[in-house]
Amino acid sequence: MKTLFKVILCLLIVLVIGSVGASFYFFNVAQVRGKKSFITVKETPKSSPLYQDEKDFLKLDKKTLTLTNDDLMLKSWYVPAETKTDKTVIVVHGFNAKKEEMSAYGMLFHKLGYNVLMPDNRAHGESEGKIIGYGVTDSRDLIKWTDKLVKSNPKSDITYFGVSMGAATVMMASGKDLPKNVKAIIEDCGYTSVWDELSYQAKDMYNLPAFPILYEVSAISKLRAGFTYGSPEASSVIALSHNKLPALFIHGDADDFVPTAMVDENYAATKGPKMRWIVKGAKHAQALKVDKAGYYAKVAEFLAKYEPVK
Repeated sequence: MKTLFKVILCLLIVLVIGSVGASFYFFNVAQVRGKKSFITVKETPKSSPLYQDEKDFLKLDKKTLTLTNDDLMLKSWYVPAETKTDKTVIVVHGFNAKKEEMSAYGMLFHKLGYNVLMPDNRAHGESEGKIIGYGVTDSRDLIKWTDKLVKSNPKSDITYFGVSMGAATVMMASGKDLPKNVKAIIEDCGYTSVWDELSYQAKDMYNLPAFPILYEVSAISKLRAGFTYGSPEASSVIALSHNKLPALFIHGDADDFVPTAMVDENYAATKGPKMRWIVKGAKHAQALKVDKAGYYAKVAEFLAKYEPVK
């Protein structure tokens, strides 16, 4: 009997050690800055409808702006509109990306007559930080960038725009006490919550259930990043339930990274004026590439309808 007990105890210890070890591994994959094996960044081919826009945007005069939040130095590009205006859009990139990869979106808003502020999120690009915030800490940084713009120009009319994790960032910010200068929100393929997205990815990429690994990884996140994946501040849906700003929701119907069904929950949650556009045949973060003309038209339609007239 004692021998059986020792065997069982040893097995339990091995399982616990294995589980904890796996949790730290997956936390590193999910939230520590660095290259990710499941993300491949390729140069935009000349045949892409976005190629010329990216090249043209990178040629524009731009100023590098900085600010400090949570003792981290954060950097962004600021590109003024061709004609002086109070209209500014803050363009927020996705997971493991950087501001340069948002050039086609920056060009979209530049063509629409906006000043463009394009930050590197913490733990991305030229900004400092080791821990990825999944929109939670990034939304606080976004508000800091907003405050910087308003301090520079109190008359600023600001639109938030984000893709993927950037979309979650702008949605999570929508539930906070924002400056009155923020007038509208546009999100493209953002998730409903950090928990929903990571539990989906655990199953899709590793065929793992949420219990126990994701609970353990979430606990590590609390220690390292200050939030758990299931906390209210990590939910786009909860944030949107407090939002009264106009919001445009964009998603591809072939998105298998952030499931298309998530846009329905986000859309239903917001309390402000809203529009939704589902792009046929678009995978994750590919809506602009798949239907560039439609994307431009839908964004312009939304802004014309809800942005204050100057």
